[in-house]
Amino acid sequence: MSFESMWAALQPVGRDAHTGGYRRFAWTREDHDLREWFAGECSVRGLDLTEDRMGNQWAWWGDPDAARGQKGVVTGSHLDSVPDGGAFDGPLGVVSALAALDLLQAKSRAEGWHPLRPIGIVNFVDEEGARFGVACAGSRVIAGAMTADRARSLRDAEGVSMAEALSRAGRDPELIGPDHETLERIGSFVELHVEQGRALVDLGHPVAVGTDIWPHGRWRLDFPGEANHAGTTRLDDRRDAMLGYARAVLTARSAAQAHGALATMGKVVVQPGGVNAIPSAVTGWLDARGADEQAVRAAVEQVAAEAARAGATVTEESWTPTTPFDADLASRLQRTLAAAQQTQPDGIPLLGTGAGHDAGILANAGIPAAMLFVRNPTGISHSPEEWAEADDCQAGVRALAAVLEDLSGESS
Repeated sequence: MSFESMWAALQPVGRDAHTGGYRRFAWTREDHDLREWFAGECSVRGLDLTEDRMGNQWAWWGDPDAARGQKGVVTGSHLDSVPDGGAFDGPLGVVSALAALDLLQAKSRAEGWHPLRPIGIVNFVDEEGARFGVACAGSRVIAGAMTADRARSLRDAEGVSMAEALSRAGRDPELIGPDHETLERIGSFVELHVEQGRALVDLGHPVAVGTDIWPHGRWRLDFPGEANHAGTTRLDDRRDAMLGYARAVLTARSAAQAHGALATMGKVVVQPGGVNAIPSAVTGWLDARGADEQAVRAAVEQVAAEAARAGATVTEESWTPTTPFDADLASRLQRTLAAAQQTQPDGIPLLGTGAGHDAGILANAGIPAAMLFVRNPTGISHSPEEWAEADDCQAGVRALAAVLEDLSGESS
């Protein structure tokens, strides 16, 4: 199937007809449909499909267990989304991986070329963490970066635990856990992703090679208060949980500016949630990241101190340190793309990113990993305005195919 036909098949799954955004959350009906779509595409291409202990899907052209010293070259991304997210964040990497494999399989049929190393495509589950609050849950669990007990205990906004969600999806939550056997099959991992900023627009390039992921984390802030009537309770008698939260939001902005970091409080839950009721409890989540780890930590400490003055408890839900991608692999990608485009290696842009990715989790687990970014003309992500032009998508497919051919053409 062509890139366009695959994209068209994915387009309606989980899409809100009014906003145009997507709600594709882990272990839901939409997630099931996406997994079925992926399995069908893999079957059409004659790939062997397996699942690891977290439910991530792995499709293989060639047997990654057949020969020692021939670990696989893996690409892919994720299919889930943030609330009302865009179409490209994640799915572009999965569809491009399948389209790149089509080019290589066509070359195999026409020229008799065959990879010396098996090629794999992965669909990671729950990368965004939109339902249970921890990003890259699928890769974190198999890499041992998050324990199975913690993953099972995570709860969504309705109070449903991940263990319960897995059971409802027909899975045994007791089976999830680290999966060293799966990780051992990966010799290198290259994730293609839409750029989530404007660097390539400003540089005038359709594709770049990723160099690193900024340190980033999420914190939960629980503010106490006392419910009471909004029309009869004097201001001096109120214990309004919202006031502490509001001060924390303002502090997050000023602290980020002071330390040269980024801080966002984009999710809040208010109890009891009535227009005419003083909040008895407010829970907010802080997302903080930046190019410098110490600056990010300093900004978070400032927010936590302000929250503590309001009696709040602050819980770190996830933290990923600075993640440099494999320098040799990134350099090789740069040379490969330069040769394919008949230019010099320094003509291929190198980009760091403030967005987290499964590639970063694998890199921190010791797997040689790198990324390719495809230009986003809007510079907007996690929004229906996220975009990539058709020509740039095809440029990304060709770049990924060249990289997979190069990496799979040599024994490890």
